[in-house]
Amino acid sequence: MENALANHHSVSGLYKNWYIDYASYVILERAIPNLEDGLKPVQRRILHAMKEMDDGRFNKVANIVGQSMQYHPHGDASINDAIVKLGQKNILIETQGNWGDVRTGDAAAASRYIEARLSTFASEVVFSPKITAWGLSYDGRKKEPLALPIKFPLLLAQGALGIAAGFATTILPHNFCELIQASIKYLKNKPFELYPDFETGGSIDVENYNDGKRGGKIICRARIEEIDKKTLAVKDLPYGVTTSMLCDSIVKANDKGKIKIKKVTDNTAENVEIQIDLMPGIAPDITMQALYAFTDCQVSISPNACVIHNDKPVFLGVTEMLKNSTEWTKQLLQKELEVQLKELEEDWHYSSLEKIFIEQRIYRNIEDQTTWEGVIGTIHEGLDPFKKKFKRTITDDDVTKLTEIKIKRISKFDAKKADQHIKDVVEAMAKTKENIDQIVVFTISFFENLLKKYGKGRERKTDIKRLDNIEAKEVALANTKIFVNKKDGFIGIGLKNEELIGICSTLDDVIVLRKDGVMVVTKVAEKTFVGNDILHASIFKKNDERTTYHLVYVDGKTNLAYVKRFHVTGITRDKEYLLITEHKNSKLLYLSVHQNGEEEEIEIVLSPNCNAQKKVFAFNFKTLEIKNRGVLGNQLSKYPVRQIKQKKVGASTLAAVQIWYHQEFGKLFYEEQDNAIALGQFKPADNIFIAYKNGTYEIVPQDNNQKFDAEQVLLIEKFDAEKIITALYKDAEKDHIYIKRFKIETTSFKTKFLFIKEGKNNEVLFLSTTEKLKIKLLLNKKPNQYEQIVKTSELPEVSNYKSVGIKIAEAKYVLAEQV
Repeated sequence: MENALANHHSVSGLYKNWYIDYASYVILERAIPNLEDGLKPVQRRILHAMKEMDDGRFNKVANIVGQSMQYHPHGDASINDAIVKLGQKNILIETQGNWGDVRTGDAAAASRYIEARLSTFASEVVFSPKITAWGLSYDGRKKEPLALPIKFPLLLAQGALGIAAGFATTILPHNFCELIQASIKYLKNKPFELYPDFETGGSIDVENYNDGKRGGKIICRARIEEIDKKTLAVKDLPYGVTTSMLCDSIVKANDKGKIKIKKVTDNTAENVEIQIDLMPGIAPDITMQALYAFTDCQVSISPNACVIHNDKPVFLGVTEMLKNSTEWTKQLLQKELEVQLKELEEDWHYSSLEKIFIEQRIYRNIEDQTTWEGVIGTIHEGLDPFKKKFKRTITDDDVTKLTEIKIKRISKFDAKKADQHIKDVVEAMAKTKENIDQIVVFTISFFENLLKKYGKGRERKTDIKRLDNIEAKEVALANTKIFVNKKDGFIGIGLKNEELIGICSTLDDVIVLRKDGVMVVTKVAEKTFVGNDILHASIFKKNDERTTYHLVYVDGKTNLAYVKRFHVTGITRDKEYLLITEHKNSKLLYLSVHQNGEEEEIEIVLSPNCNAQKKVFAFNFKTLEIKNRGVLGNQLSKYPVRQIKQKKVGASTLAAVQIWYHQEFGKLFYEEQDNAIALGQFKPADNIFIAYKNGTYEIVPQDNNQKFDAEQVLLIEKFDAEKIITALYKDAEKDHIYIKRFKIETTSFKTKFLFIKEGKNNEVLFLSTTEKLKIKLLLNKKPNQYEQIVKTSELPEVSNYKSVGIKIAEAKYVLAEQV
């Protein structure tokens, strides 16, 4: 038994040690990149193998894989995958053949069909054998670099993904040019910021990027364009999403009823283009929002910058990594300069020795020597008078090298050329010393040269912008009917033969008020039991301050009748809330719900046996202040109530709601936002007028689920049919400027009407609803620019929106402004 226990402890100890060894190997040798050169071991070995093979021509990837296997202990498949990923990043490797497509997810062709070679950029910044630290390969047969002397923030340019035992890394790629510019700013002690940039384009919100550290997050969006009212097109992709993944996510969202489309077609060729055909009657702007909410058109990415530093995994931000890389580049450049200076000093040393050896004819003195020692000694003796000129001792190796000079070289020796060479070397030495002394300036110059040589065509592809937060509930397609069985207490989308509550989305909630005075809010489902004797059920809107509840009940303890008026805003889903007092004899007498806080008058009939002088009287709820749902309420009567019935419902008693328009997001908000303009107070029947730069306008309801093309919106305000609109526009074909004044006479909602002359590139230059205007035009007519003042008081009467207007100038427009 004791032996068994001992063996047990021994085996468990082995497993513990083995796992630690395994975990350390995976972390250090496979999954996590090194901070110094930004490479994983397999990438480093591939680049080293490619350098050994490099002759300027393309090599089969299969051959590169074979060469790399001399250094990499894993199979050919892992090496091939790593080469393909390096090639697709288009930084270090030039490719030839079918290397796949990161946009579509298409795989590369087999390694025997595709070719690669090191890029010019890689040859310049990656390799420097004289300052490289070397170690033995896994089998001890070869030398391999422990870290390549990469003079560029490669890790941040390429990005990295990896999963190890207990560790993972997600470093997002950044823009090539911006990284170089950031390094220059750092060396100049100037502040800098770095944000991701992706080959697939799109847009990102970096508000919570957190410098790429753990806990940060970015939102990535595809670029979606409205082709027409029936068609949308996806033009760019979020990072990590392929066109096939995106199409699949759109189809799944459609199958689940979250969006409504006719079909999706992947037309991607040179550029990404996924065409989405909408069902009739489906609004493009709402569908666009829903695509962001329910498909891979929008993804969230959490960076986690884990790197190997001093043989340990550490977590850093991109700012710290950029600084580290820049300092590393500075050190490498200094080492290269020091090696260069040493080589120049050796060149000067030997060139000077050679000049003295030939000019002083020392070589003649060795003709009579019969031993090697005598030759060496004779040359040393001949050089003795000149030794003070040299910066180091003249060694036997130096002398040996002199003996190897051929007679032909001695006979053709040119003293002037020798002097000029020595002079050039001295100047080069001085310049190199200067660069070493001013290593920061030299490093800045190095980065500036990189930017100049390789920066063209590497401009930012991903737009950085603040993206609006899309609530899934707000954009979910309301195409699901939900029903209620009031007697038995069931609600759900599966109760087809019961009373219809309304049409909603599967993400909505339903509010239920029961006869026992209990309120509950629950999620839309197939069938849910919410309690017997349901008095009211409807779709619930969170933070709804318009829907008003009127309630009359009897307090079981005092037998007094109370009345109250309240909103239901924040709740806990599936929690039961008692709206009347908690007593077994408390009883709900009357309930009504009003979508816009309308006033309501009820008639109360008291018990005929009570002592009240007036047994029938009226009460209007508008006299009550709207309070919290949990309040006791106001006393309605101290006498028993026999009956309550509704007399009339009037207009809304609520104040008009304030609406803001966000100029960056193109959205409406009911709460004040940064960078938003106030559109004013809106009553339920009020609508919004929007005019666009292309000369169209539309009237839309006050629905905050709508999204407008912010770049095209010229004017947005509360609609007033009596307002006169002044429009100044250009006829692009003839370079004519027109002005017109008109009123809105159309009544159709969400339909765009053209109010300027139809024509290609015609556009609105100035638009205002101010009644009396004075407009200053700056026009360009050869040979000079000139000003023209237009007063609306001098214009003809108000016309129809279809009218052309009057021509006021025949010149190229430059500027129009109100004065």
